[in-house]
Amino acid sequence: MAENLTLLATESTSCYEDLDKQSVDTLLRQINAEDKTVPLAIEKVIPNIEALVNQIVPRMEQGGRLFYIGAGTSGRLGVVDASECPPTYGVPFDMVIGIIAGGDGAIRKAVENAEDDPIQAWKDMEKYGIGALDTVIGIAASGRTPYVIGGLKEANAQGILTGCIVCNGGSPIAAEAQYPVEVLVGPEYVTGSTRMKSGTAQKLVLNMISTAVMIRLGRVRGNKMVDMQLSNHKLVLRAIRMVCEATGVSEEVAAELLEKHGSVRNAVDSVQKG
Repeated sequence: MAENLTLLATESTSCYEDLDKQSVDTLLRQINAEDKTVPLAIEKVIPNIEALVNQIVPRMEQGGRLFYIGAGTSGRLGVVDASECPPTYGVPFDMVIGIIAGGDGAIRKAVENAEDDPIQAWKDMEKYGIGALDTVIGIAASGRTPYVIGGLKEANAQGILTGCIVCNGGSPIAAEAQYPVEVLVGPEYVTGSTRMKSGTAQKLVLNMISTAVMIRLGRVRGNKMVDMQLSNHKLVLRAIRMVCEATGVSEEVAAELLEKHGSVRNAVDSVQKG
């Protein structure tokens, strides 16, 4: 295993020395300098992200779903992105599904050896009745996680669209994915700590994918989240402002329309049609 790890850029020795001897100011500025390189690495693979999104959208228009599978930090990021889609875009909770090796308990506490099981990911997805219209995106900084490799391999065998987000070039996961996204962020600030630049890269790409997909599915009007769930006071106030801007009605009328129709989209439509 040690010999294999030397091949991974994300596991290579940090470009910075003697971190334990640096001031807090120096530490923060050095971390920030490294973080700035992540969007530039993503910029290089936007065509790959575009190709994946263009494959996902028509499948979801026909009722397909989007699955994220990963372990550790990568799995947690997938769960976060999936869990934010329903409140942001008003979609069903089983439309974007994040699955982490070891189950939901692994979100808070690492589960030993869970990522080393190449069979479990498919078993986890089978619980959701995964089918031909669905998409599976494997997330792994190393590009070598057996849990993800196995899940993508079986998805391919079942004729399901597959993609990945990895942070090393030429990885087994990228080779398995039909639409790989390889964001080459290089060595981490703290050697091997892939929750840093690699995690940031994965989070940004996940945001790009899910946001672009939701926009193409009609869940954004103009630049507004017209289907967001009105689940707290802040969001209700935001929704009132959106209705006012779109229709010119007063805040009082906007609030009444939202209470009656349940969403910004329906409230605006009621005014424009009425």
